[in-house]
Amino acid sequence: MTSVGDIIDLLDRRYLPSWAEAWDNPGLQVGDRGARLGCVLVALDPTLDTIREAREREAQLLITHHPLVFEPLSRVDVGEPTAAAVAEALAGGVTVFACHTNADVASPGVSDALADRLGLGEPREPLRATGAGAKVKIVTFVPEEHAHALLEAMSLAGAGAIGEYDVCSFRAAGTGTFRPSAVADPTTGTKQVVNEVDEVRFEMLVPSGRTEAVVSALIAAHPYEEPAYEVIALESAGGAAGIGLGRIGELSSATDASGLAQRCREGLGADARLVGDPGRTVRRLAVCGGSGASLVGAAIAAGADALVTGDVKHHQALEAEAAGIAIIDAGHHGTEWPWVETLAAALSPPSGAFEVAVAKTDTDPFRRGGEDGLVEAADDADDGGNTAPSDDLPLSDSPDPFEPTGNGSDDESIDLSRDPFAEDPR
Repeated sequence: MTSVGDIIDLLDRRYLPSWAEAWDNPGLQVGDRGARLGCVLVALDPTLDTIREAREREAQLLITHHPLVFEPLSRVDVGEPTAAAVAEALAGGVTVFACHTNADVASPGVSDALADRLGLGEPREPLRATGAGAKVKIVTFVPEEHAHALLEAMSLAGAGAIGEYDVCSFRAAGTGTFRPSAVADPTTGTKQVVNEVDEVRFEMLVPSGRTEAVVSALIAAHPYEEPAYEVIALESAGGAAGIGLGRIGELSSATDASGLAQRCREGLGADARLVGDPGRTVRRLAVCGGSGASLVGAAIAAGADALVTGDVKHHQALEAEAAGIAIIDAGHHGTEWPWVETLAAALSPPSGAFEVAVAKTDTDPFRRGGEDGLVEAADDADDGGNTAPSDDLPLSDSPDPFEPTGNGSDDESIDLSRDPFAEDPR
């Protein structure tokens, strides 16, 4: 029997919780690890409607990218959105589990799924390395008879995991010396005398984010009043290979910025706003699922011709345009959605022991289309709708109504109306 906890354990190995940002709240949001698993639903957002879909599908586990609970709830008032979603999940027996910034930096992770969708080849590297995946080695010295208790305590705190193995440690016999002061309370030995004790050098690998917790466990489990220990950094601040924000690599075949924007529209099912020259050749591409405009500088430094991401602000777009790099803003939802489909495919068991489905609930607040009340200008124009241009005004060749057409001056170098998000007129 597969349980909800079995899938959670798998996800925690794929996206280590220690890789998450300090402000984040990934992991179990609400639910029962011990529940028997029959169906898993994968989604981007744990909205009330998404949880209702999970109930309708009789899913016991809803895996999302964004957490349901970011801040501790002071009360559970079902009149409030988060509390209502929590109550719905509990009533329907739906466990909600989030893989957020720990999945953003993972390899493969959110940006890898986006890179695959856009045809970014291997090898590819993170745009910005993070401390995620970095490890330290903690070394202490303890009498042999106490080593097992230390092993258990430090393992429970997060030490000793190497790939698919855990409780990993190393011991080497040696002799320790110490001289307790007159007011010390030694576990063994004589005060104010140099003592020699048979000890083992005991060491374990620890994710850097768990250092404080493991050291605390070491001190609590160690028999000595003042245990000696070392914390040794094993990797640079960049962390493990392949771990970090964004990805950069070479396209299998070069395109131009306009073609890349169209590829985003077709491959991501999202609107795509283009910053920069539509005809700019793009060979080296940087991508970052979600909000990655802060990586423009890193993309430029890495020699990228273009960056595909979401949530690009006006001034960030102007700066990128001035720097000569193209940006495709395909939206937060659009650039993260490939991860949902990729994870669902990865979790689907060949045996069919349980079902894995992709959520159909649309959680993109900037959705397109008339059914949701957002009627596109092109559709209105075809229908003769109220938003069609007046007959006495010339129609622009550009679908972007904000694209500058000049400022009325013969000096075209002065353009105070410059919109960096220029739609390609082709």
